[in-house]
Amino acid sequence: MALILAGQVLSFDGSPFEGDDPCEHVRLNEAVLVEHGKIIAMGAPDVLQAHAPTAALHDYGHDLILAGFVDAHVHYPQTAMIASWGKRLIDWLNSYTFPEEMKFGDRAYADLIANRYLDLTLANGTTTVSSFCTIHPESVDALFSAAQTRGQRLVAGKTCMDRNAPAGLQDTPQLAYDQSAALIERWHDVGRLSYAITPRFSPTSTPAQLEAMGALWKDHPTCLMQTHLSEQTDEIEWVKSLFPQARDYLDTYEEFGLLGARGIYGHAIHLKERERHRLREFGASLIHCPTSNTFIGSGIFDLAGLMAEGQRIGLATDTGGGSSFSMLRTMAAAYELGQLNGTALHPTQLLWLATQGSATALRLDDKIGNIAPGLEADLVVVDLQSTPAIAQRSERAQDLWEAVFPTLMMGDDRAIKQVYVAGQPVQTSR
Repeated sequence: MALILAGQVLSFDGSPFEGDDPCEHVRLNEAVLVEHGKIIAMGAPDVLQAHAPTAALHDYGHDLILAGFVDAHVHYPQTAMIASWGKRLIDWLNSYTFPEEMKFGDRAYADLIANRYLDLTLANGTTTVSSFCTIHPESVDALFSAAQTRGQRLVAGKTCMDRNAPAGLQDTPQLAYDQSAALIERWHDVGRLSYAITPRFSPTSTPAQLEAMGALWKDHPTCLMQTHLSEQTDEIEWVKSLFPQARDYLDTYEEFGLLGARGIYGHAIHLKERERHRLREFGASLIHCPTSNTFIGSGIFDLAGLMAEGQRIGLATDTGGGSSFSMLRTMAAAYELGQLNGTALHPTQLLWLATQGSATALRLDDKIGNIAPGLEADLVVVDLQSTPAIAQRSERAQDLWEAVFPTLMMGDDRAIKQVYVAGQPVQTSR
């Protein structure tokens, strides 16, 4: 059935990071027409109704309607251990992450967490994620199956590790290649699903495994490749000790064919000039994970500087290193870190990062991340007065952005009034 969703419909015709006015590329409409899972048109409700007389009208009043949030870097197997106390990255992996990931060879447990994770993220308005799984193919099958049942767009891949992890979480270069290749054959470009080749990070892969992953990517160039880069200073020192001949952290990927335009590099906080230059030259994507960066004490991502260089940047929760499933909370953290770095991000810039920016980073902006004719109808309806505290502030607003900003700073799943996946309303649980 065709649907007309009326409200404050927000879309972009460019990046709000370009030019002097962050509102220059923002477009507001009164309604959006959706049919057969796609966005057909935007405009006044009566005009859209005349175009589609049988369409059902849903009037959301002053609520904000925008593209569903796109979370560009997550670890769904860490759902149950999110918000674990008091460790830096390496100790945190050993104390919390690896013991939990050991459980995902059990398909029933993987199914349980995959469904829980997608339920939690949908309740927070997130319609697309790019997730690391575990070394177990069962963990990949579980997440893809759960997304397929919901009709969701999803990027995911088997995490590959052959050292510096428990024996039960290690594969081998050949096994990593073979299992990943089989999963690519099973899931890549099936419906709304995409595969990402996924070496966890250089310290947990031998040179032989990184070489195998580079060969796999060369054999399957339409896949994304996701990994981690320069998250913490002690991690960087660890990489130096493991790869003494490398020029820098990025070189441990570049040497083995793991630097490319479809490469997705999480964190990228402590980059050297050579790394920044090479990432920009290749058109690779950097993913800002602000709640994770503060929670694990990693540092401050140079969003303003990297944007000014022309880097391709997305936004992510990095659950469970990140402390929230909410992209609203993630936008708030990005704003706060920007303030510490001397840059006050405008609401348009935060919303763009969480939608079109992340979709662009995942090379999916021709399908999702914006409200434009022909794109898939993944949408979220945001209540701008979802709590008494937010309502009393937004009521004093002098313009739309002053009304939106309190929800970005203080909003949670209560602000998510409705989610649409491929044009279908989703019943979310809170």
